[in-house]
Amino acid sequence: MKSIILSIYVITCFLSAKSQNTEDSVKVAVNRLFDAMKNSDSAMLISSFADSAVLQTISSNKNGEVLITNESIKGFAHSIGSAPKGWLDERIKFDIIKIDGPLASVWTPYSFYYNGRFSHCGVNSFQLIKTINGWKIQYIIDTRRKEGCK
Repeated sequence: MKSIILSIYVITCFLSAKSQNTEDSVKVAVNRLFDAMKNSDSAMLISSFADSAVLQTISSNKNGEVLITNESIKGFAHSIGSAPKGWLDERIKFDIIKIDGPLASVWTPYSFYYNGRFSHCGVNSFQLIKTINGWKIQYIIDTRRKEGCK
């Protein structure tokens, strides 16, 4: 009986450790994007994304209508590379991470600072895929607001 309980315990610990390692590797992939932003490193930023990645932002116009804005990864990388190093500081908190094989979904509330000053906050929703080169961002959609920030 003791050997059965010990075996179950060892298997549970192994599976938990494996899950944690996968979650950690997903966090590393997401953090790589924000490290690239802080360092104004457009090459690092581009390498964070899958080849067919999509980047979108949800906003609203003066009438309160919801708008979806698409941005190219190359355009985003160019704007990041043009910023002075250290001026782009997006501070995230990992809230929810779900993983199923080669798919990961990540929810990160954030506060964005430009040249040390608060600019806006919101939430990022990431979809990542596991490639032969590791986890890559396939899709980001985010919200942006100035009110209700913690």
